[in-house]
Amino acid sequence: MGDAVRDVRDEGPQVRLRNWFDAPYDDAIAAARTCYSPRVIGADEVTDGQRERIGPLTFEGGHHTVYQHATFEFSLSGISRQLVWSFLHSFPFYNTEQQSQRYVKLGEPEAHIPVSLGGEAREIYEKSVSEAWRSYGELNTHLDPVVMEILSDLWRLKDRVGKAFGRSVRREAEKKAIETARYVIPIACHTAMVYTISGITLHRLHRMLAVNDAPTEARVVVERMVHEVHKLDPNFFDVIGEGPLEEEAVLEFQAQPAGLGDPVQIEAFDKSLDGRSARLIDWSARGPEVIAGSVRHVLGRQDLTDEDAIELVLHPAKNRYRLDRMNVSAHSPLMRVLNHASYTFRKKLSHTADSQDQRHRMVPGSRPLLTRTVPGAPDVIEPDLIAGHAGAHAVFEETVQAQWHARNELLRLGVAPELALYLLPNALAVRFEESGSLLHQIHKWTMRTCLNAQREIYEASMDEIAQVRAVHPQLMKHVGPPCAVRSRNISPRCTEGSHFCGVPVWKTFPDITRKI
Repeated sequence: MGDAVRDVRDEGPQVRLRNWFDAPYDDAIAAARTCYSPRVIGADEVTDGQRERIGPLTFEGGHHTVYQHATFEFSLSGISRQLVWSFLHSFPFYNTEQQSQRYVKLGEPEAHIPVSLGGEAREIYEKSVSEAWRSYGELNTHLDPVVMEILSDLWRLKDRVGKAFGRSVRREAEKKAIETARYVIPIACHTAMVYTISGITLHRLHRMLAVNDAPTEARVVVERMVHEVHKLDPNFFDVIGEGPLEEEAVLEFQAQPAGLGDPVQIEAFDKSLDGRSARLIDWSARGPEVIAGSVRHVLGRQDLTDEDAIELVLHPAKNRYRLDRMNVSAHSPLMRVLNHASYTFRKKLSHTADSQDQRHRMVPGSRPLLTRTVPGAPDVIEPDLIAGHAGAHAVFEETVQAQWHARNELLRLGVAPELALYLLPNALAVRFEESGSLLHQIHKWTMRTCLNAQREIYEASMDEIAQVRAVHPQLMKHVGPPCAVRSRNISPRCTEGSHFCGVPVWKTFPDITRKI
């Protein structure tokens, strides 16, 4: 690694309220009054006495749904990807559109720098971030021609005429290269997003801002979000709510002090995967029978056999909801029977892949506190594209070694584990359990078995499908990417349009060899 250090920019988190309810507190009081009124009460009808009396009464009584009506849309930037993974995306009740490292090439180093760092610790921190960015550039240089060669062969570029198509393949090659090179970027890297939550969710974020692996950064960001709402309507936090938990009240931090993960425990977890990235460890044993019986009960069709009932809900030619791009399954009385079969997987993904995996909020996971589970030596997921190229592999290996060394040096200097953790790469291995009903697993598997899906999540989804097929084959006949689910009579087979992967997956799924 070179000695040149590029300046790392950190302008701090930027929080702006983009859209809002004009009178969120009065709206909640009016909603509460409506429960006891023969008509719907308007926010403009709320009196001072009702503000003082009904607000605390409903909040302290646990009737929090009235505070869910008000919704706040924030613009967030200058926040770390670690904060997003560890806190802002760690629960189901939000909506967000986030800047993608898969499609947006990173320029100059922009990352979270803890304000408490100074002297030698700050020098180590900034140098590590800067060197990671340099390695990212080197990996792009190594990988770009490799990806271009694979895509040229896949799309038979030599046999095609037209510069426009060649430029399209070139752009795709650039995207695949940066998608892979990003594995060395530290989780301190800045990101930006539109983030929308309800009023009660903002209250809960405020209450629990210390319960994550980036509590210092979380406190700054959430307090600014609360401040933005407070400027709009002081009552929404002045009259109701509870302040943030103090650190000594955080249950997760009472078990043991933060430190290095146990290599023995890590090895045992990895062995339990049996060579997979996702292993089925529990499932609804009578899932098919329960689903079939539920179909009969929903439709009043006692004449249906188990096989016919299951086909009626899962075969896309019989259940057209399976083909609806709106994903209307949770709104269908028939498809809701799929909630009665559930599957639990033990998984190992990189931090960057899991950041995408956790967006499937209806398939929640119990993700680890990294300040307690990351070992003292490099523990990463290395992409196949990097591992298969000697030059890229050398850069990757040297970079992650240096990142762990920098983290360990910060710990030696007495830097808090949560702050040292920021230096570790996107490639950092994350181990966890994840559960979901068949209804929501099917949506995930439909999206993530497409060849355009992120490679790690694709592989994990294929692992999951294969194992569920082994225990419940009758439930998995019609599960796969959109092109495989859509029958021969349905056009287009591929729903990706100009982003078609170039492979007629529907002909052989699940027997597919993915080249990139």
